[in-house]
Amino acid sequence: MESAPGRRVYTATGTSRSALSTARSSTTTSTSNQTSTSSTSTSERAAARRVVRSPTPPPAPAPTVVVRSRRSARLSPILSLLLLLPLFIYLPWQTSRHHFALPTPKTELYDIRTGLPQLSEKAILEHSRVLSEDIGFRTVGTREHALGDKYVHEQALLIQKECEEIIAKAPSRKLECEVWRQEGSGTHRFDMMGKPVFKVYENLSNIIIRISNGTPSGKAHALLLNAHVDSTVPSPGAADDALSVGILFEIARNLVHTPGWEPANSIVFLFNNAEESLQDGSHLFSTQHPLANLVRAVINLEAAGNTGPEILFQATSEEMIQAYSKVPYPYATVLANDVFKSGIIMSDTDFRQFEEYKNLTGLDMAVVGDSYLYHTRKDLVKNIQPGVAQHFAENVMAIVKHLTSPLGATHVLPGLARQVTPPTSIYFSVVGKYFFLYSVQTAWKVLLVVLLASIFMLMGTTGPDLRRTIWKATGGVLASLVGAVLGAGVAASVMAKILEAGMSWYSKETSCFVLYGPPALAGALAAQYFLVARSPPTEIAQFEYATLFAIHLVNVFAAIALQLFQLGSSSIFTIFSLGSLFALILNTALNALGNPSRRRDPDWTTIHLATYAVAQVVPLVVGSEMAVGLLGIFVPLTGRMGEVAPVEHIIAIMTAVLGFLTASNTILPFSHRVRRSVLLLAVLVVSLFSAITMLIYAYGSQPFDAMHQKRIFVLHFEDITQNEHHLHLAAADGAPGFHGLVQDVATKFSKVYHQPVPVMMDDNNADWDIIYPFSQFLTPYKIPLPKPYNYVSPFANTFTVTAIHDLFNYRSNTRSLTLLIDHPGIIWTAIAFDAEVLEWSLSSPPLQGYQRYHFKEASFYGTNQWKLDLVLSVPPRHPERSKLQVDFMGIIEKGSWPGKKLDKHPAGPGIQLLEKLDEHLFKSTGDSVDAMLLSCVGGQVLV
Repeated sequence: MESAPGRRVYTATGTSRSALSTARSSTTTSTSNQTSTSSTSTSERAAARRVVRSPTPPPAPAPTVVVRSRRSARLSPILSLLLLLPLFIYLPWQTSRHHFALPTPKTELYDIRTGLPQLSEKAILEHSRVLSEDIGFRTVGTREHALGDKYVHEQALLIQKECEEIIAKAPSRKLECEVWRQEGSGTHRFDMMGKPVFKVYENLSNIIIRISNGTPSGKAHALLLNAHVDSTVPSPGAADDALSVGILFEIARNLVHTPGWEPANSIVFLFNNAEESLQDGSHLFSTQHPLANLVRAVINLEAAGNTGPEILFQATSEEMIQAYSKVPYPYATVLANDVFKSGIIMSDTDFRQFEEYKNLTGLDMAVVGDSYLYHTRKDLVKNIQPGVAQHFAENVMAIVKHLTSPLGATHVLPGLARQVTPPTSIYFSVVGKYFFLYSVQTAWKVLLVVLLASIFMLMGTTGPDLRRTIWKATGGVLASLVGAVLGAGVAASVMAKILEAGMSWYSKETSCFVLYGPPALAGALAAQYFLVARSPPTEIAQFEYATLFAIHLVNVFAAIALQLFQLGSSSIFTIFSLGSLFALILNTALNALGNPSRRRDPDWTTIHLATYAVAQVVPLVVGSEMAVGLLGIFVPLTGRMGEVAPVEHIIAIMTAVLGFLTASNTILPFSHRVRRSVLLLAVLVVSLFSAITMLIYAYGSQPFDAMHQKRIFVLHFEDITQNEHHLHLAAADGAPGFHGLVQDVATKFSKVYHQPVPVMMDDNNADWDIIYPFSQFLTPYKIPLPKPYNYVSPFANTFTVTAIHDLFNYRSNTRSLTLLIDHPGIIWTAIAFDAEVLEWSLSSPPLQGYQRYHFKEASFYGTNQWKLDLVLSVPPRHPERSKLQVDFMGIIEKGSWPGKKLDKHPAGPGIQLLEKLDEHLFKSTGDSVDAMLLSCVGGQVLV
């Protein structure tokens, strides 16, 4: 008996095809014997003929069990895959294209059709260009920092002047523009990476504009827009954060010049002048400016990249999430909010100060695409993608108008003064066009509907045997996820440890899928192979449908579990489960209607090609957008996570999980359309392809290039207490080759060759205190340098740490003193010591017990002194043991390269060596290295 196409027929237990054949043979033999023995008589022969001619009753048909084969598709597996392939190409391509799409930049200040003001990207980038290129590296304390402050103040006064001229022409218009230049000093504690840092700042400034309708009620509630003017030590900061400064100026100009526009609530534009020094400027505004008490919400504008749409990565109230829903180009997901809150990304913004000191709610938004240039010298206007500024500005403007214009939600800001609703909504955007926002209650209702529908399908269209297979397949799906992670993890270990080719994917995020996608696929398929190998034929035939249903159940249970933990990321699995549920319902309908002869008893386990297509739509769109978003953030981030961070495994596992979420709806069920031997062959072929790919990346790919540079940190350190000079080099990644680079530098620049010395990086390593605690990420080396001939340090007698007002109390065993730090020509000074501090002059309390303390200073250009009052616990009757051993260091104000490239007065041998070293690195590495080059001075003193 032949089975129908695509089916295997197995007989019931106790009866086989061989048994049926034996029965037929026995019947024939018996009939032949009867004919031969009855030949003596005609009647007997006739009777024999009757016996022979009489049809032998066929044996009773054996009951059969018809089960599906893995090859039950109407089309061959290869043809089916070829038909599905366009879907796997088109949807990710279109998703990625729309994800990165930006609006066309506008160049004119006014719309040529309406004559009304419009947001101009050209104007925004001109502000950024002046700050980052005409002025340059605006490190707090430098002359360039002071010039940036002056430029921003002048632009603010210009807007105020234009505002007053407009009001003079239209006296009835309710509009008022005010400008402040705030200046002040303060202290605060800043915890980062689990390390406490104590900040002291002197004479820092902020520039503030307030636009209101001029009435007391209009000024009573304000929306704060914040951007920072300064840049970090190795960068001109065109995107971070001069771009945001330009956006704020352009929004202010646009509002003031819009005829008839009158704000119902005021808008405060804060151009804070010290974010990179650990958020001193925003602390100054929050704690000392009277306008801070009128602010009800804040929108913080930042940049950690220079391409693509800005992302909303923090939203701290329902009201502000609702406000964000009004933007024309949404890019937001509660997943980003969950990730940032978790602390996985070691980063922070001014938003922290507004929350901590004023309990403000708001939105934190940043450009994050292509962050390879973040905090490097290539953060220039020419590297900001066209459309980035337009996208960012139009989104912020939409929120501003919604919260402050008379026709908007003017009640929101006054309401926030009374009560802030914590964020509980689930929100996400899709392809930069559609924004979805719904409550937790709605999320639970959706999940309940999906769960009930799943239970109905499970009980209504499947028998007990199939249900058992589905639960077994659920274990197989989880095993495939583990297999995918293990496969990618093993490949990562081979790349990092055996081939010594870590981070070969660094310069292109899609390389992660090329390199770690195949081993993840091999691991996932291997789990399915072992599942089939240990299952009886009746289960094997049902695994295709059971696996698709199992993936759906895994999505449902994952959504419920995350929802129970109040994680908005549950929305991802909710969306996935809705897509797979629709596909299962469609498949059930096709099975019920597709074969007229079986409508009364349809085969529910048949999976149609249309089902696969529908099941993959949601994962391909949502999964692709998650992949480009997460890898676009995390891949560049691995270049500054430190040598000890397991970045190879982080990226491999992330790739495996993203790939699993995106493609498992087809790959896992489809693997059961082929024979077990073919499945094993697929595992072996994919593994072989993975091995070849790893060899290609190991020996044919370089992780760094001119636009994806390796970051190294170089200090020329002049120890004025030991009269020694050293060159310190450090890397912030684990890619191979750094030791060889250090050896090359030592050979080239130490004159008398000294072997580079690896240095232990911990809290007691004072060589890198100017960038503490980020220094904990570094892998440092130290190269002794000969002292320049006839060189006398100009800082030996001017950069000092001394104790004044020094008093001992023998009764309480305490010592009271004031540490006085003089630092003319030195910026970003840092001191560290070990002590048990009982009291001090800082605004936050000291640590408990005997501790290592780190203090960092940031002051305006020309400020040369700061001090710290201390009360210390000292040993009884031994005042000599109470001496403090203080490590101190700072950056020479004219000692950063290329920040001081245009300065005509080089600051000593350090800057001269750094200039030569920069040229050497450019030539020897092909511009694949970005070096932070600083000339520093410091030492150690007992006080």
